[in-house]
Amino acid sequence: MNNLFAALRLARTEHVGPRTWQRLVAQYGTPAAALDALPGLPTRGRTRPAIPPADSIQREIDATLALGGQFLTLLDGNYPPLLRHIPDAPPVLSILGNPACLCQPGIGIVGARNASAQGLRLAESLATELADSGLTIISGLARGIDSAAHKGALYKQGLTLAAIAGGLDCPYPPQNAALQDQIAQMGAVVTEAPLGTAPQGRHFPRRNRLIAGLALGCVVVEAAPHSGTLITARMAADYGREVFAVPGSPLDPRCRGSNDLLRKGAILTERAADILPHIAFTTPQNPALGLSRTKSMPDLFASLPPSATTSEDESIFKNNTQKQLVTDNPPTLSADQNTHISPATQLLDLLSFTPVAVDDLIRRCQFSASVVLAALTQLELSGQVTTYQDGRVGLTNGQAETSR
Repeated sequence: MNNLFAALRLARTEHVGPRTWQRLVAQYGTPAAALDALPGLPTRGRTRPAIPPADSIQREIDATLALGGQFLTLLDGNYPPLLRHIPDAPPVLSILGNPACLCQPGIGIVGARNASAQGLRLAESLATELADSGLTIISGLARGIDSAAHKGALYKQGLTLAAIAGGLDCPYPPQNAALQDQIAQMGAVVTEAPLGTAPQGRHFPRRNRLIAGLALGCVVVEAAPHSGTLITARMAADYGREVFAVPGSPLDPRCRGSNDLLRKGAILTERAADILPHIAFTTPQNPALGLSRTKSMPDLFASLPPSATTSEDESIFKNNTQKQLVTDNPPTLSADQNTHISPATQLLDLLSFTPVAVDDLIRRCQFSASVVLAALTQLELSGQVTTYQDGRVGLTNGQAETSR
């Protein structure tokens, strides 16, 4: 409980996102040690990160447990293995239902809220067939395609996961409250948000990241251009997962985004048989990845961006090596004895408003990976550096050449 308390409190601290959380834990060994060190870190003009009061964190824990919920942190051995390997893995998950469901092989099914009748029928049918094949159906509990996917899985008494944008006590849309309860009984409902959080537009990309990160692949059934559904598909591709798309009429604007995915190489999908050969999920165990897979299964992580497979991501959460990382390579932001140039100063010289991969910074400077990551943490907390969704970093307040 002490580890959960510190991990949750650090995760709820202002300006501490998933990557910063990981860097702090890597640097200081435990969330509690990171919290102790946080007030002493330089901010260079920015207001110091507001650490939430201890009693508010305890109330959140107590209320979640009273609701029947549970927590999982990145430090827990039963944290979902696929989600653990994404570059911005959530430090803490709140769960209603069976947490073990999050570790089962699953497929995401997402699509338009204002879906057509044919789209809803196909989503239900795909979910039913895939659930009958042993896959967990993962979606976002939204109106339209998401709801149809969950219902299709439940029809066969299959497992289904709902990743939501708000708190566990704030079903959205409200008319899906009964469906959320049913999913919690037959599978699990998962979120990063604390209790009482009403979903807002800015919360949904984080919800989409959960769907993409938990799934072996993502199926898109009807999606308009520039929709949230396409954000989920893009994230899945960035994480090295398979992307599937159902073809639709070129005259229907709800299908333009999904048809465009097909033009860009998504796997054309009309039935479960189009999906299953691409996501073999039975096994021998692969201890390196922490999940079961066959030789024919594509390497899910081969196409991750370089920042997702840095020494930080590989070493922080394997075999409880946080303390060893700090002991072997003590991160320090003091000036290097030979050059008298501090890591932070050199990194600021190397960075621009155009984001670059962290690996490139490490290669181009004279400091070790652990020192660079520690410096980036300070620079991010001070507001001088911004970490983008793809893991790259750049100076704050610039117009990046690529979207965040």
